[in-house]
Amino acid sequence: MSAGGLECVLMSNTRAADRPIARVLPMLGLAHLDRAFDYLVDERDAEAAQPGVRVRVRFAGRLVDALVLERAAQSRHEASLRYLERVISPEVVAPEPTRMLIDALADRYAGIRSDLYRAAIPARHAKAEETDTSTPWEALGEVGEPDLSAWTAYTHGESFVDAVVGGKVARAAWQVTPGDGWPEALAVLAAKVALDGGGALIVVPDQKDVDACEAALREVVGPRQVTTLTAAQGPQARYSRYLSVLHGQGRIVVGTRSAAFAPVRNLRLAAVMFDGDGSLVDPRAPYSHAREVLTTRSALEGCSLLVGGYARTAETQLLVESGWMHELVAPRAVLRTRAPYIHAAGDSDVELERDPRAKRARMPSVAFQAASRALERGAPVLFQVPRTGYVQTLACGQCRTPARCRWCNGPLGLPSGGEAAAPTCRWCGRMDPAHVCPACGSRKLRAVVLGAERTAEELGRAFAKYKVKTSSGERILTRVEPGAQLVVATPGAEPRVDGGYGAAVLLDAWALLQRPDLRAVEDTLAAWMGAAALVQPGGDGGEVVVVAEPSLPAVQHLIRWDAPGFAAAELQLRREARFPPAARVAVVDAPRDGLERFFAGVELPEHTELLGPVDLPAGTRLPGEWNREALGPAQRMLVRSPLQSRSALGKALRAGAVAWATAKQEAPLRIQVDPVDIG
Repeated sequence: MSAGGLECVLMSNTRAADRPIARVLPMLGLAHLDRAFDYLVDERDAEAAQPGVRVRVRFAGRLVDALVLERAAQSRHEASLRYLERVISPEVVAPEPTRMLIDALADRYAGIRSDLYRAAIPARHAKAEETDTSTPWEALGEVGEPDLSAWTAYTHGESFVDAVVGGKVARAAWQVTPGDGWPEALAVLAAKVALDGGGALIVVPDQKDVDACEAALREVVGPRQVTTLTAAQGPQARYSRYLSVLHGQGRIVVGTRSAAFAPVRNLRLAAVMFDGDGSLVDPRAPYSHAREVLTTRSALEGCSLLVGGYARTAETQLLVESGWMHELVAPRAVLRTRAPYIHAAGDSDVELERDPRAKRARMPSVAFQAASRALERGAPVLFQVPRTGYVQTLACGQCRTPARCRWCNGPLGLPSGGEAAAPTCRWCGRMDPAHVCPACGSRKLRAVVLGAERTAEELGRAFAKYKVKTSSGERILTRVEPGAQLVVATPGAEPRVDGGYGAAVLLDAWALLQRPDLRAVEDTLAAWMGAAALVQPGGDGGEVVVVAEPSLPAVQHLIRWDAPGFAAAELQLRREARFPPAARVAVVDAPRDGLERFFAGVELPEHTELLGPVDLPAGTRLPGEWNREALGPAQRMLVRSPLQSRSALGKALRAGAVAWATAKQEAPLRIQVDPVDIG
């Protein structure tokens, strides 16, 4: 194109008569460019370029995608402005509630808004915009009056339902009783909300739970009246369903973690199930948690919130104790009729007389007896193991107590390879050729192979008449047929069975409880309760055997089915140690020299502590390349701050990240606020 032709094109732009300035956020993912920039709006784009619309702009000499944040009458800059290159689509993909939510979360997590928008809004697919989203929700199917009687089993359950249906704000921590179909209970409540013109949003950890919720919803509403949002969907399907929700056609939304951002109109009920599950945490910066997204939405949009599960996290307990949320717990009389008979191996003198090794054996006789009784009456038996595959460790050759490292308490094993070697810790790598059993004093060691496949082989030999199925790793079963059989599964992969399991055996408790993780005990109890909830009531013969020390607090809370009591005790321990959620904690990872320079330029809130630096946890690496000789190895600094201000720490670290990027530091930097794993 000639210079004259270019001049004609440029002169053809006509400034919009109304609010000619568009403030846009470039989708660059850079901290120092995470702010609004002013552009002119051409008259031909005046109607389409509304706040929340995707546009294309020229930035630093190249075309980039951006999001219109607002329209203004005047610019805040005196320099000449460029025009928007074009409006990518007139769809307002980020309505005002979404933009407010993103701003709040960016402060909370010290994040970059463009990263949050990418997590919240699916990529555009032009053909998806041709999908019919104008048909009203009522015309997509027939809905009868839902039966809400399932909620009467819980104390204050009726008043909670009345508040949600009436459009009032109610927030509850829901402890699901064993045998209670939580997908069905959520389905009827969501259907009632939608029938009255409101929106309902249900967020669950994985596809298995999405399928369970969708199946339950289809029993009370039409198939087209349920909108699912998951990562497994293709670009067109995901974007078309997002538009359906955006336009008000999708009133009932079920999905995984990113569905927490779904722009449901007139949102009256938001629910997140099993909030302790790590799948609800986005693995990409700024590492937001679906529970935190929904609690923020509840505060900003004034919608009811339900945090449900068999167990309860310390974070949810903090919300309950603060008065921001109340409990939905079944009375003890209801629990006694629904819960299976739960006991620990070796929890009585009589049992120890029958089997002196009950506390130390991997599969004590009481577990075999419970499984045998269930199989004899034609019911399946569930064996829960912490790991998949074959994992070789060492145990005492005399009493079978797991062999632990005397320095870090990690599991001892034999190094791979053909050479004879001394027992070596799998955590710290120290050799222990003179290991002595702390329980019996024996120096003998025996190899113990753990894992789902190995356990299935052992059970197949012990119960030769019965079929053995495994559910773990990439081979997860969603359901099994009723009948006498053995099912070996890892936590979270337990398949459902109509009528429930006759018995469940929880194996290798030490492998779960002794993980070097702040949430090890909390996660273990949640895994146990999830398995126990699939077992028939005690009145029908249902039995759960946990192979663990009976005196452990987690075991006692499991036996009593007391998730609130455990969460309260766990939160108190966190308060004493000043661990999350009793304190706000962030981790900052960078090369050693980079950490010093970062914190030298950060103004942290009052009473903030710096802990470290320490090496990164095993298996964790800092992305990117840097000069290790000049800057040092990657290290981690913990930042601990009081809870007085929800976002003060995030704002301070975000300002530090902006200064870091502005200075064009060569070293990589990673910030995580309130991470699930702090090392």
